[in-house]
Amino acid sequence: MLQAARFAFAERGLAASVEEIARRAGVGAGTVHRHFRSKEALFDAVVEERIGLFADTARDLADVEDPGEVFFRFLASVVRLAAGSKALCEALAGVADGGSGARSAAGRDFGEALDALLARAQEAGAVRQDVTGDDVRSLLAGCVSMEQRRLRAAGSEDAQGRMTALMCDGLRAGRAVTKLPDAAGERNETGCEVCGAQVVAARTGRPARFCGGACRQKAYRARRAGSGGGAAGGVRAGA
Repeated sequence: MLQAARFAFAERGLAASVEEIARRAGVGAGTVHRHFRSKEALFDAVVEERIGLFADTARDLADVEDPGEVFFRFLASVVRLAAGSKALCEALAGVADGGSGARSAAGRDFGEALDALLARAQEAGAVRQDVTGDDVRSLLAGCVSMEQRRLRAAGSEDAQGRMTALMCDGLRAGRAVTKLPDAAGERNETGCEVCGAQVVAARTGRPARFCGGACRQKAYRARRAGSGGGAAGGVRAGA
């Protein structure tokens, strides 16, 4: 059953049905359900081993020399191996977005091992310092998806590698890189002058003073009332 599920999920991901898997395995759907409480549980069992192997490999590489190039070679290897399987593509997406892949033991181990490789590569000056582990997991999942799409479109392994190279180049430390927006929790932002809520910097680059149009209008009316300017201000002041 696991072998049949492995092939079915590799071809169709979670879109593969229990009935299809049972047919491939030469058993009834009830037999599959007796061993696995749901299709998702069967899917997890199939991808757990491969994600666990990725995690083990990352841990084995944690202390090798040249951590920068090792980090990039590891990313490229994961993309190459996962791009041929819709199941692994979906599993890595789950690790990236905090879904079931991230909650599994193998998913957590993979994330932690990848973070360790990233930290060493950054300490060596090979990876830009403003990149986080979450960034890498998201890029990795997206790159696998794009390489998979290019592979299906071209029908040849020769199509693989371009997206991977672009991803790795974007992660490399260097002068000519696009500065990333600061994470929301790390911005040096000010509070709204009316309600005190955190204010996102204006796209024009000018310091933002209000969290939105409603607070801006409240501040405008308050200024008019305080200065006594205009008929509306006079009425408010008289009130």
